[in-house]
Amino acid sequence: MTEIANGTATGAGDRGGRRSRKGLKIKRVFTTPGVHPYDEVRWERRDVVMTNWRDGSVNFEQRGVEFPDFWSVNAANIVTTKYFRGAVGTPQREWSLKQLVDRVVGVYTRTGVEHGYFATDEDAEIFDHELKHALIHQVFSFNSPVWFNVGTASPQQVSACFILSVDDTMEAILDWYKEEGVIFKGGSGSGINLSRIRSSKELLSSGGTASGPVSFMRGADASAGTIKSGGATRRAAKMVVLDVDHPDIEEFIGTKAREEDKIRALRDAGFDMDLGGKDIVSVQYQNANNSVRVSDEFMRAVEAGDGFGLRARLTGEIIEEVDAKGLFRKMAQAAWECADPGLQYDDTINDWHTCPETGRITASNPCSEYLHLDNSSCNLASINLLKFLRDDGAFDIADFVKLTELIITAMDISITFADFPTEKITETSRAYRQLGIGYANLGALLMATGHAYDSEGGRAIAAAITSLMTAVSYRRSAELAGIVGPYDGYQRNAGPHKRVMRKHAAANDDLRTLDDMDKAIHAEATRQWQDGLRIGEKNGYRNAQASLLAPTGTIGLMMDCDTTGIEPDLALVKFKKLVGGGSMQIVNQTISRALRKLDYQKEQVEAIVEYIAEHGHVVDAPGLKREHYEVFDCAMGERAIAPMGHVRMMAATQPFLSGAISKTVNLPESASVDDIEQVYLEGWKLGLKALAVYRDNCKVGQPLSAAKKTSEEAEAKDEKPAVQVVEVPRPRRRRLPNQRPSITTRFTVAGAKGYMTASSYPDDGLGEVFLKMSKQGSTLAGVMDAFSVAISIGLQYGVPLESYVQKFVNMRFEPAGMTDDPDVRMAQSVMDYIFRRLALDYLSYEDRAALGVLSAAERMAEQRGEDPAALSEVVDTAALAQSAPIEEKKPVRTADESSPSTEESRTSLESHQGRTADAPLCMTCGTKMRPAGSCYVCEGCGSTSGCS
Repeated sequence: MTEIANGTATGAGDRGGRRSRKGLKIKRVFTTPGVHPYDEVRWERRDVVMTNWRDGSVNFEQRGVEFPDFWSVNAANIVTTKYFRGAVGTPQREWSLKQLVDRVVGVYTRTGVEHGYFATDEDAEIFDHELKHALIHQVFSFNSPVWFNVGTASPQQVSACFILSVDDTMEAILDWYKEEGVIFKGGSGSGINLSRIRSSKELLSSGGTASGPVSFMRGADASAGTIKSGGATRRAAKMVVLDVDHPDIEEFIGTKAREEDKIRALRDAGFDMDLGGKDIVSVQYQNANNSVRVSDEFMRAVEAGDGFGLRARLTGEIIEEVDAKGLFRKMAQAAWECADPGLQYDDTINDWHTCPETGRITASNPCSEYLHLDNSSCNLASINLLKFLRDDGAFDIADFVKLTELIITAMDISITFADFPTEKITETSRAYRQLGIGYANLGALLMATGHAYDSEGGRAIAAAITSLMTAVSYRRSAELAGIVGPYDGYQRNAGPHKRVMRKHAAANDDLRTLDDMDKAIHAEATRQWQDGLRIGEKNGYRNAQASLLAPTGTIGLMMDCDTTGIEPDLALVKFKKLVGGGSMQIVNQTISRALRKLDYQKEQVEAIVEYIAEHGHVVDAPGLKREHYEVFDCAMGERAIAPMGHVRMMAATQPFLSGAISKTVNLPESASVDDIEQVYLEGWKLGLKALAVYRDNCKVGQPLSAAKKTSEEAEAKDEKPAVQVVEVPRPRRRRLPNQRPSITTRFTVAGAKGYMTASSYPDDGLGEVFLKMSKQGSTLAGVMDAFSVAISIGLQYGVPLESYVQKFVNMRFEPAGMTDDPDVRMAQSVMDYIFRRLALDYLSYEDRAALGVLSAAERMAEQRGEDPAALSEVVDTAALAQSAPIEEKKPVRTADESSPSTEESRTSLESHQGRTADAPLCMTCGTKMRPAGSCYVCEGCGSTSGCS
């Protein structure tokens, strides 16, 4: 795309008019001479209307917005609501993607001209056109702050990631609070290491005892929560790090686990404890990710079972010795309970540090991918890898190289014009010019090429692409250093920087390739590393760091990516928004592409896709070979990727990244503390820089564990094998007599009134439910009647009420909110209320406790330390449960999972994914969020829980 040439550049930066100098000579790759990139796209007008999930009112409306016709409805909605600037309804409001891209790219191009990046004005125009083409075709995207701020009257903050520092003084601590607030206000996140602050076991100069860092975390957390709820662009995101040898490390480890217990207790008492709920603010430490910075010394002590010294902050003397293995166990136990803390491997991080002469790396950004100097920042951009997979199945290496050059050039230009929140960050960022290029859609690319995510072939492709990306980035950085000079701190750190470059290149030499695709990519990466080392030896480097792998939450949706960052596919089915409103459940398009790559015929592909649409997985799909199952493994669901599969993928790519990887290692709910210990230990051994885990359903809203219930049922069968009704070929319907006892309940949910009549068998088992919520003849009345009949027939065929309660409790849709029932104060939907009420009326205390459904009196008894079972006056249905042929009903229990759209279909999708109620609701639109790295992203509106 570019070459270095002598040329001229004009602009304010020249001050003396035209002068001769070096500059980038840019060639066209994606665009056509004489044709503007906008003119090569077919544009269309759309209406974007977003409704409030609580009451159905319209909370955003902009009609007639303009996007390319190949952009999805979801991507267009997200860009319109998130990134268009100007007050809605005014002439200043942006209404076209062209305006947004012009606003941003115009600043990049003008700045490049003014500061001598281009050989001629023609080269600047080509740069402008190439960048616009790549953006409107969703080939890559800058991070969100660029879209928020560049080209506006606001400070032009372009960085998503910040690292702060704090000293052991009250003035520094208060400055920390202020600096975080300014960063959050600009839509970015920050991280900090609190290890310089004296522990609660050390004395102050006045003779008193220090408060310790954990106490100051409360104030910072409250500040972040206030800014979040005060209308910032996104929820505040922050990382808090503490060194493993800090005397308060045990208190730090347990902070969020203790608060998680509090959340559960308050939620069971009827408080709104969801993310963004009005009562969650009473819980501490919820706005930060916590990580422990562990050393090689500590990890070796864990392996050997040795003691480990905790050191005073001022003197460095050991003031307490602990059992290393026991402390490590506490980290894993806390992570098992609430997913925090993660680990950061200090010696590995600093061994790959390009600027150790300036200072150590002590902390990271909120998602742990940006690791560099204190009081610094990093702006991000991510490439959509699937755009480079050609129809013939080959990876377009040449275009990938050229796009990477273009992005690095643009990202470095942005540091020249960017504004930063503090003077210290401004000074460090301009002196070291840290960049964070990365990618998204790796999981989709691997599946489309017929590679399993957890396979040697999949890891080889990922490693080769990552190596190539970083090699090109540093080669371009060295070329830029020859034009506009190396970063200011380079001379001080030239030796260490070049040493790290050689480490990257050596890791590339050790990369083992397996097939034609990764061999070709690796060969080009080798050439790029050789050129980069040669040019860097002469010019130095323009950037202290170049690459990392971010979670790509909102911008991943903007690019219509199937998978985020380095993550595998979350599930094989997803929802697609439709023009005019509504959505439909579809099978990911990558699956058909993968099946064709694996040589399946058209009819076979159609049959397999139809099976996946119904079941959400590929097990027993007609005609699909078992050896191909692994290609379609996902992060969750029937064939979930093993935890170590995630760790191995991270280890394959880590040696080729300047920074680290934002990724969560998913573990099933049945995972043990030992499993988490093993993941953390292997992460260290395999050379990762940072690692976070997530055990399914470990957070608030955790439903009954299916694995646990299955285990208990199996044990019961082992003890009483005679209970199994194996001789019955099919379920039998047990009709109610003409006269039957019943209970009629009048209820309201968020102001919506309804009536429920529940009828029982004479031997006290529930057998019929009828619901009325609207006038006879209305659509809602008809739907409720049909639902009532379906539930009643299921009950009469022996489907246990517990199965329905487990399925429908925590289902979320409108209306949702306060009820007039003292035992169920908050309901997330009418279905949530109905089945909580039925559980309270017809299930025993033991069954309800397992399902997490208790009455107000029972919850109060638990808080007083009394036995809630003694209060229960519920009629025991154990005999009925034993007589019901539970095992024979499994097909009945899953029959509703094939429904097409509506919210019930979304619950079906969560069942396919293995994802349940602990994923938070989006604070903006109420849609269930999905994981993106170590954060969450809303597919409905693009909001994230903290990451760009």
